[in-house]
Amino acid sequence: MSDKDKVNTGHNIEDKELIKNARKPVGDLGHQILDRMNKSHETMAVWGVSHFDINEDDVILDIGCGGGRNIERFASQVTSGKVVGLDYSEVSVEKSTKLNKDAIDEGKVEVIQGSVSEMPFDDNTFDIVTGFETIYFWPDFINDLKEVNRVLKKDALVFFCNEAVYREGQMEKYDDLVELLDMKIYSEEVLKESLEKTGFKDFKSYINDENDWICVTARKA
Repeated sequence: MSDKDKVNTGHNIEDKELIKNARKPVGDLGHQILDRMNKSHETMAVWGVSHFDINEDDVILDIGCGGGRNIERFASQVTSGKVVGLDYSEVSVEKSTKLNKDAIDEGKVEVIQGSVSEMPFDDNTFDIVTGFETIYFWPDFINDLKEVNRVLKKDALVFFCNEAVYREGQMEKYDDLVELLDMKIYSEEVLKESLEKTGFKDFKSYINDENDWICVTARKA
């Protein structure tokens, strides 16, 4: 969530109603926040994806696909592979579908409405699973990581990228946002422990100190 998307107690009700849609976009405000996030998250996303490689035949799942910009990015890099977007917001599915219409028509992209907690995919389906600015809102982080593990192939990659990382004694700036969105901001240590607990190995983390961004990768054991 970029600085542009953050909220403080001085913002008016309309601003707060818009920001609330970052959790689960609905209606006109949902369309507005997705348009905003497609633009404001782009720099972070480009930085994040620089930390792993994509093969032309990879099958990729983007969880919490939002406005669909990262689906579009991945679809441009796979030729014989496929990109699937998953989101529990009907508006997000609509937005991602519209943005990626040509790739969907070609059979390269599919966008599905559903929950990370119970994904409609077979075991060992994906080479890469990604999540941009989404794990804050997962209802049961450990269970949901197990579900991610289930749909990944052996040794396949999981990748998360967040614009907020938990640092002891430095979280006051996020108080309003956390309260408004009922979100959880994870530390590097908690991400490592949680991934290892749920069947992942080879944890790596990257911190962008200038912006407080974090991205992590791990592989299915």
